[in-house]
Amino acid sequence: MEKDEKKIFGKILKLKWFRWVLAVGVIAIAIVIFVLFKATSGKLDKSYVAGLFTVCRSDLTISITESGDIKALNSKDIKSEVEGRTTIISIVDEGTNITAEDVNDGKILVELDSSDIKQRLTQQEINFLNSESSYTEAKEALDIQKKQNDSDIKAGQMKVKFALMDIQKYLGDFVAEKNISAAANSESDTNKITTLIDDPNLGGEALQKSRELDGDIYLKMQELELAKSKLEWTEKLFEKEYVSLNDKEADRLDKESKNIAWEKAKTAKELFIKYEFPKQTEKFLSDYNEAMRELERTRAGARSKLAQAQAKLKSNEATRSLQKERLEKLSKQFNACIIKARSPGQVVYWSSTDRWSRTKIEEGAEIRERQNIISIPDMSEMKVEIKIHETWIDKIKVGQKAKIKIAAFLDKNFTGSVLKKKPLADPEDWLNPDLRVYSTDVSIEGTHDFLKTGMTAKVEIVIEQLEDVIIVPVQAIVNRDGKKVCYVNNGGSGEEREVETGSFNDDSVEIKSGLIVGEKVLLSPPRIRRVESENKKI
Repeated sequence: MEKDEKKIFGKILKLKWFRWVLAVGVIAIAIVIFVLFKATSGKLDKSYVAGLFTVCRSDLTISITESGDIKALNSKDIKSEVEGRTTIISIVDEGTNITAEDVNDGKILVELDSSDIKQRLTQQEINFLNSESSYTEAKEALDIQKKQNDSDIKAGQMKVKFALMDIQKYLGDFVAEKNISAAANSESDTNKITTLIDDPNLGGEALQKSRELDGDIYLKMQELELAKSKLEWTEKLFEKEYVSLNDKEADRLDKESKNIAWEKAKTAKELFIKYEFPKQTEKFLSDYNEAMRELERTRAGARSKLAQAQAKLKSNEATRSLQKERLEKLSKQFNACIIKARSPGQVVYWSSTDRWSRTKIEEGAEIRERQNIISIPDMSEMKVEIKIHETWIDKIKVGQKAKIKIAAFLDKNFTGSVLKKKPLADPEDWLNPDLRVYSTDVSIEGTHDFLKTGMTAKVEIVIEQLEDVIIVPVQAIVNRDGKKVCYVNNGGSGEEREVETGSFNDDSVEIKSGLIVGEKVLLSPPRIRRVESENKKI
């Protein structure tokens, strides 16, 4: 009986408790609805008291937190240096440890398809040998042309020299030099040349010939005079009949013969002066001038032939250099198909570190030029790569301290500092083109063998550390007509007060003026009445 009564009493208590809970819940909901109604209506309910915060002094840490990936501070990235696209023939297993001995022995890490390059390399070797032969031939031809030019020019110079000597031999040095200058100036003519026979400075063969003719005339004239004298005596003797008629005729014929010889000698001199002398003079001058012109033509021809030989040599040299460059390039491409170990470390496939990579690194995969294949990180020094929004990037300085949490080791705390930040924003993200972020590297202090590249971490960079400043929560500050204000609790009502703020973080903001320590501010500032706002607009 007592047990039944206890059960009934317990049910009554449970029913009452349920009713009380239901009643309290209904009242709370009604209050919330009322408050929301007041808030959405835009009216300031000064009797409403929300959460309060007591203004205080405290240290304020200004920081920014971003997530990123862990990478080695120093690593050797191995890329494909083969032009275009090629295929991975073989590759070492990911995670393979490369030792210093492997580096010294030239351990092969990656082998790329080189069949097409080898075929082109063989053809290019033939092309290079042909260009080398043409270059050697052009070089020898240039040397031969230089020597031929020297010979031709020297022959022309000798011809000029001999032509000058002929003039000097015929006219004498002084008259020859004078007429050479006149001929060079196109002042030479036959009449002037004829008068040279009377030039007192005349010498050479012309003078000798003139003297010989004058001597012959004189001798012939003397012989004529003797013949005349003898004829006169013969005629006188004939009149006295001392000589026969034959003797007289013989002397007369001798006189006539001597007279003819004298006239002939004078005619020879006249012919020499009028014809032979100017003819020979002009011939020698013409020969000299022609020799000079021929020498100039020879020199011009030599320059032209030399220029052609030099141009051909340069052309063949350029072709040879181009073919050599192509050969070296193909040789380099062929050698680049075998990638050997360059530094010790652990092999990491690039597709394992780059989440955006579309190519999985494996045997048979096709890769493009300059594409990363593997990375060999130095695990003794690690860093975190993060992206800083443009609004904060100017506050980030190299050397700023950072706190680091690694997702795989949340129970451990790590520290570091800012190593560097890129001066330019990263390329636009097509998913969010308005986003501007800057890649920033943060070091992880110490050596941690358990850290791996590709792990995710959260980095908090300390921008500024304020000591003993007045602070309030950031939600306590609102903007009113371009001013920053908060609401101070004053006997259950909210008093609006303008404040001057300073630095802030995600939780708190520095108050430079407007509040004093100990005052209480509303954590949820009320909104302005909509009616009052409309009146202000009017």
